[in-house]
Amino acid sequence: MNMIRPPAQRDLADHVAAVQRLRREYARLPAGAPVRLAKPTSNLFRFGRTPAAATLDVHAFSSVLAVDPDARTADVGGMTTYEDLVAATLPHGLMPLVVPQLRTITLGGAVTGLGIESSSFRNGLPHESVTEIEILTGSGDVVTARRDNEHRDLFHGFPNSYGTLGYSLRLRIELEPVKPYVHLRHLRFDSAAAAMDALARICSDGVHDGQRVDFADGVAFGRHELYLTLARFTDQAPWTSDYTGADIYYRSIPRYAGTGPGDYLTVHDYLWRWDTDWFWCSRALGVQHPVVRRIWPRSLKRSDVYRKLVALDRRTDLSRLLAHYRGRPQSEPVIQDVEVPVERGADFLDFFQSEIKMTPVWMCPLRLREKPAPGTADRDVWPLYPLEQDRLYVNFGFWGLVPVRPGQRGPLHNRLIESEVTRLGGHKSLYSDAYYTEDEFWRLYNGDAYRSLKRTYDPDGRLLDLYAKCVGNR
Repeated sequence: MNMIRPPAQRDLADHVAAVQRLRREYARLPAGAPVRLAKPTSNLFRFGRTPAAATLDVHAFSSVLAVDPDARTADVGGMTTYEDLVAATLPHGLMPLVVPQLRTITLGGAVTGLGIESSSFRNGLPHESVTEIEILTGSGDVVTARRDNEHRDLFHGFPNSYGTLGYSLRLRIELEPVKPYVHLRHLRFDSAAAAMDALARICSDGVHDGQRVDFADGVAFGRHELYLTLARFTDQAPWTSDYTGADIYYRSIPRYAGTGPGDYLTVHDYLWRWDTDWFWCSRALGVQHPVVRRIWPRSLKRSDVYRKLVALDRRTDLSRLLAHYRGRPQSEPVIQDVEVPVERGADFLDFFQSEIKMTPVWMCPLRLREKPAPGTADRDVWPLYPLEQDRLYVNFGFWGLVPVRPGQRGPLHNRLIESEVTRLGGHKSLYSDAYYTEDEFWRLYNGDAYRSLKRTYDPDGRLLDLYAKCVGNR
């Protein structure tokens, strides 16, 4: 077998030794103390969490162990970032089936949480291309979970468990071939209904105007200005755009919409097109101002840098104090990703424009790749985030501040979104703040299946439960 190893990888013997050290470290942690991973980056937006009394050093699990270009698989440490993973696979003309849009999302994080990107309408979510997971469970055991072994219940229940059943140490994932360039076409729509209808048709056919569609996502800039971006791999490009300098990717979308040639990026730049400006959120930090942009180093135009600045602001409360002294209204952070069936997508956008009034909004279609086993229900495939099989959903992502309404108490806008998503038959990702009651939460996220897994793999409750972590913010 042709196993090609990237620089600085850890070999299998080192990995096994690291697993044993971690088990010993976990066993020494005080019982009943909240456990958290000690890692340099995070893409969670649950600030103000209870400080952990005990942390686990997992730096040994942050490398690519091996890439097998013949089998199109990679063995990867659970704390490996997608930036490092892509750097190891692209030289072989391969990429993960779904590459979440931010560089420092870890593979383990995208599996125990949720990840999505513009290939999700054909490849599903990142956990669906995992074939094997090595997990340190809450009980302190290390198990290897696969679809067909004695730990298949944990394999299917691990996604959306957010580290409350255990931590992934190694994953084996499928890869797919790439071409050097990606050709983008931006289509404009004047209504959400027209955009959703077109998205459903394109994702079903996999082609548009006679051209294959490998990637699909979109942006709603307003009620009557929406764009779908359709992209495909290509061997050649007449030019390539660069959105890591003065140009800004999302601002190019209206400019290129409807033009004959469209736009071209290298496959590397396409995968990270949203990371440079954290979609459009760098605007709030001043990075899109022409003067600031000229002096802001390219190496610091990254989502992890911006998130650290936001975390600092949350700790110091600086922006809220400045708004107060300038006489500006206070704001409620609305940072969410939600999945809504495509046929209800226009309803959601209408609600969002009327009640929340935030733009832009990211739109990304997805359809589950995994099929249920004969005699089982859809919700048994990935039970903690039960989406319907063979149904196209649209992820709507929105990240910003909404002015507080007169007399408002509490997270009004976030609660409105949660209620509307439930009404429309959708689901909400749990990487950010959630406000569900406990009964509602367990109904939406399959509490019966979760409790069964918890009894098996964390019987002493050494790890937090999902509600305490994601809603209680502990």
